[in-house]
Amino acid sequence: MDAALRALREEAKKGRDPACADETLDYLLHTAETLHALRFLEIGAGEGLTSVAFFLKTGGDFVAIEKDPSRAARARENFRRFGCGAHATLLEGDAGKLLPLLSGKFDLIFLDGPKAQYRRYLFDCKRLLREGGVLLSDDVLLFGWVRGEPPKKRRMLAEHLREYLGMLSSDPELSTKVLELGEGLAVSQKIAPEHKEES
Repeated sequence: MDAALRALREEAKKGRDPACADETLDYLLHTAETLHALRFLEIGAGEGLTSVAFFLKTGGDFVAIEKDPSRAARARENFRRFGCGAHATLLEGDAGKLLPLLSGKFDLIFLDGPKAQYRRYLFDCKRLLREGGVLLSDDVLLFGWVRGEPPKKRRMLAEHLREYLGMLSSDPELSTKVLELGEGLAVSQKIAPEHKEES
């Protein structure tokens, strides 16, 4: 990984909204390489470091969505710093309102926004994902709360994530597995029609 990007990721990990875990990013980049991904969507981009890593790995185009103005400003600066240029599209605002406006197909989608909204985003994520493409949903196990007993103040959030995982696992258009990476990573591949008929 680029040394400057690694340093920014280490700094981000100290903040309130840290960058995704190293092992999660490694898996994402491996998946991008396997898929020969050239179009990437990141929901909850933070400072844009995951999108930068995708660009440096693949040279592909990406769309990054971030609601917080200060984080979006840092993402914009990072995209300039790493030469993303015409490959980068930064959308600032609520992903729930922005996703329905997007068109075209993405090879890879990384969902790392507000966890309580994952269920709301799923329809558009599926619509925007090409057949054979992969949706990666981060932090779906959330400190073990989803499979265990969450603190009282986090019970509703844990329930939202349980429902989301249920939606993924029961969706006939997706083949999903949950990996013990970071705080849990759901890996959902969109199934081509011929595979649906076989199953």
